[in-house]
Amino acid sequence: MSRYQTLAFAVIALAFAFPAQALTPIKRVEPTYPSDAARTGTEGFVEVEFTVGADGKVVSVSVVNARPSRTFESAAVAAVKQWTFEPGGGRGKVRLDFNL
Repeated sequence: MSRYQTLAFAVIALAFAFPAQALTPIKRVEPTYPSDAARTGTEGFVEVEFTVGADGKVVSVSVVNARPSRTFESAAVAAVKQWTFEPGGGRGKVRLDFNL
């Protein structure tokens, strides 16, 4: 299993560890690694909370924690906003790790 597949499974597992309501993912978009961070060898993580509308689309995303700050937040939020879930709505929380 590749590192990306392992990361994907870990992130999905974390998403289900904290839901207020069970969310069933349909589409998950991986974040793009920021070029400045890749060039400097910077690694880190972003924890986000998100709300899913009744139609299954992510309607809001907020950053809860990030290390280092102001490095990976934009990429994480942009990726999570593209996720879709089974209709029904709910809330979730996930940690996205950025590792080279």
